[in-house]
Amino acid sequence: MGHCPAVFKKSHQKMFIRKIRTTLVALCAVALPAMSSSISDNDNDNNNQQTDEIENFDFLYTNDSSVENYDAASMENLMDEAFSLIGTRYRSGASGPGGFDCSGFTSYLYRQLGVELSRSSRGQFSQGEAVASNDLQKGDLVFFTSPGSGRRIGHVGIVVDYDPMKKNFSFIHASSSMGVTVSKSSEPFYSRRYVGARRISK
Repeated sequence: MGHCPAVFKKSHQKMFIRKIRTTLVALCAVALPAMSSSISDNDNDNNNQQTDEIENFDFLYTNDSSVENYDAASMENLMDEAFSLIGTRYRSGASGPGGFDCSGFTSYLYRQLGVELSRSSRGQFSQGEAVASNDLQKGDLVFFTSPGSGRRIGHVGIVVDYDPMKKNFSFIHASSSMGVTVSKSSEPFYSRRYVGARRISK
């Protein structure tokens, strides 16, 4: 019985984080689009090639929505951990918990689930299963080019939620200008740079 207060406190903290998470996602839908034009996101393996946007790769994917091994409970735990890190500073080459670059952030979170990811966004793009943009689920990895990556992958984040009506998604990521934050795929900076998504399973 002596452990009950600690268990209750941990459960209460998780409930609080999830309420904050819902509020942040709603606020991001209003506040972030105006800020997106000034954001520059870079992975630790970017180069200085001239930016040359690439088209969406969804045509390579199946529309089959039966990608297996999606663990909703694990994704909720991953989201709790991710949102507890909101505001953590960006630091190139870092993988937490005091600082992150984009692939360091995603690899850190999945490591908490016992899953090892590559330490570059390009490497992570080769892991897991490809997912079409209309089949995104919480916890999927989403990939973008960046100003310094040319036509190659240069940034990665994790899906927070997907809106099937508007066909866009919110994602949490380590931004070079804002640290760990939540953004929307409909923001011009990201909508024109989106490449594709992967689903990681144990």
